[in-house]
Amino acid sequence: MKKRILSGMRPTGKLHLGHLVGALNNWVSLQDSYQCFYMVADWHAYMSEYEDPVSLKENSYEIVKDFVASGLDPEKSVIFVQSHVPEHLELSMIYSCMTPLPWVERVPTYKEQLREVKGRDLTTYGFLGYPVLQAADIALYKANAVPVGVDQVPHLELTREIIRRFNSLYKTNMFPEPEPILTKSPKLLGLDNRKMSKSYMNFIALSDEPQVIEKKVSSMITDAERIKLKDKGHPDICNVFSYFSIFADTAVKDNVRDWCEGATAGCTECKKRLSKVLIDYLEPIRAKRNKLSDSDVEDIITKGGKKAKLAASETMAEVKKLINLVV
Repeated sequence: MKKRILSGMRPTGKLHLGHLVGALNNWVSLQDSYQCFYMVADWHAYMSEYEDPVSLKENSYEIVKDFVASGLDPEKSVIFVQSHVPEHLELSMIYSCMTPLPWVERVPTYKEQLREVKGRDLTTYGFLGYPVLQAADIALYKANAVPVGVDQVPHLELTREIIRRFNSLYKTNMFPEPEPILTKSPKLLGLDNRKMSKSYMNFIALSDEPQVIEKKVSSMITDAERIKLKDKGHPDICNVFSYFSIFADTAVKDNVRDWCEGATAGCTECKKRLSKVLIDYLEPIRAKRNKLSDSDVEDIITKGGKKAKLAASETMAEVKKLINLVV
């Protein structure tokens, strides 16, 4: 029997190239070797968007389109919406009762978000406890592994700690301790050389039209040491070249390096060529995405929700029996 994995994304805006190389491509590659549960994490999104949740449903539909257009197959993977499976909140409540407060306070991303996210009040009980809900998300499906980036490993370790505590308290081994499946992808910075983030609006979305891509690429920061056309560039420190390295074939990448180091083409020309590379790369995704209707999405998440709920309800029946809740 195949081992299970669980992963998800928050519907807080359009998915972008960072999501593609940092997660989606890896998710697609795992579909044949694992039983995959891929979740639209709308409760996690609500934790930060509770003051203005008007776009949650629309964003959830858009994310499912991005999932499928990027290669996730609803026949191979369970694609579902977190809030459609109420057992997530049930298990989260149980885990919340046994998770020591210092465990969640030490999660580095929590402190980072409090520092960096402006204009929203994240000093809430729910936002502090989101790693506990995340642990419940994973354990609910008895996931053996979770595909994550390096920066998410502390979250997964907290999940493992919570699971160990539950198993120890109730003298059971019903929940496996999930192992990380690290994403083997290069780090992709945003267009402004900062971390790629929807908050910074420094990304190229998977759904962006060609003219939008051209405009965004034209704004990218290039090699600061290359002022004039005759100045030789340093591709290994240029963010534009890093995009060629990831999305262009070897011949194009080698040519770009030659142009830059030999000062035979300027940065403006280089960005025009990068625009074409990205437009061509995203065209199959865009084409598949444009064929998906809202009714297609509804069908996918309805079927996926039923499969997810079946697995989740089986787990919660075991949990409630263990902790002596009336069932």
